[in-house]
Amino acid sequence: MPPKKTSRAPSPEPPPSPPPFTGRPCYEFNLRLKSGLNDTACYHCRHYLTTRCPHLDEFMDRLDDLEGEYDAAPDSHSLG
Repeated sequence: MPPKKTSRAPSPEPPPSPPPFTGRPCYEFNLRLKSGLNDTACYHCRHYLTTRCPHLDEFMDRLDDLEGEYDAAPDSHSLG
């Protein structure tokens, strides 16, 4: 008699990791925005991309990385 096949429940997927620029302890909501945007995302912080932001260098490094990716992409953004 062949052995019985047992089906295993699929292993649960790990929870998604939060986006890299959220939930920082220095977050202060920008009161000029709608209250529904108060989600601890850095780009909703009142200090985002200002000299008062303790992570400014990190954001600028990320922007440099993104510009490098954009520059390396095929020339699909030209008008000609």
